[in-house]
Amino acid sequence: MCGIVGLYLKNPQLQSKLGALFAPMLLHMTQRGPDSAGFAVYRDEVPPDQIKAVLQHPDIKFDWEEVRVHLGNFAGEPSISVAHNHCLVVQQTTVEQFTGMLAAFSTEIDIVSIGRHIEIYKEVGLPDAVAQRFGLNAMTGSHAIGHTRMATESAVTTAGSHPFSTGNDVCLVHNGSLSNHNRLRRRLVEQGGTFKTDNDTEVAAQYFDIKLQRGASLESVLLNALTDLDGFYTFAIGTTDGFAVLRDPIACKPAVMAETDDWVGMASEFRALADLPDIGHANIWEPEPAVPYIWEGGTGACASSSAMDSAA
Repeated sequence: MCGIVGLYLKNPQLQSKLGALFAPMLLHMTQRGPDSAGFAVYRDEVPPDQIKAVLQHPDIKFDWEEVRVHLGNFAGEPSISVAHNHCLVVQQTTVEQFTGMLAAFSTEIDIVSIGRHIEIYKEVGLPDAVAQRFGLNAMTGSHAIGHTRMATESAVTTAGSHPFSTGNDVCLVHNGSLSNHNRLRRRLVEQGGTFKTDNDTEVAAQYFDIKLQRGASLESVLLNALTDLDGFYTFAIGTTDGFAVLRDPIACKPAVMAETDDWVGMASEFRALADLPDIGHANIWEPEPAVPYIWEGGTGACASSSAMDSAA
């Protein structure tokens, strides 16, 4: 079944409250996904010559100091911050150099997210436990997307939890099921894609990542997805500047959106939006099938007219 939530703060004065506003939204989706939960927060962008990565190791007692020393032998001295079995690393290096250095150290460490802006934290367990484990309530930032999972097609694991990120500062959460993900996976591998799980959402994340890396606009990628991705779905896609929402042409998976001058939110159910500030004066609607909704850089929603024409 799964639950999706997203919050984009158009008013910078609210960024200090992002976690406090977003955590209740995630918790409201517990009944839709009690198996595992995760969230992506966009905050504290690092300079162009640095990267930040969230790493995960299955052993809660793993010594992350060894990783810090290893990375420091090859590039700028890294800083680390450990939360549960995740570790946030900030280092003066490139994505390519960092991934190579990490692979030389251990194959057991998973890169959950990497870029200059994004941080992803996810784990097996109830959403409340996951949120507390990583201190979501106290986090600051400009926007976040989250997911609570009820697994139906793959194992309940940390790696199989959402959000999925396969590229710099881009991530995706998904409610639904893709029917052509195995065929699409093979095609993406031929284009250089790599996969860590059998989850169909990772296939969609890789699809978006490859298209965006090749210079396509977010809107055009979303429109192409309506043809290339077969199945039923609601997607929320996080980017450095904002987030987007897309439902399949049938739109059988639930979704609701709300917007004020200060923020825009989306969720699988309205109750996740009900506690947001000034919700009584918000514009509330159900996103149309096959229509991309995009908020980036403080702008309002972009509902593609071409998508509306195709859905008519």
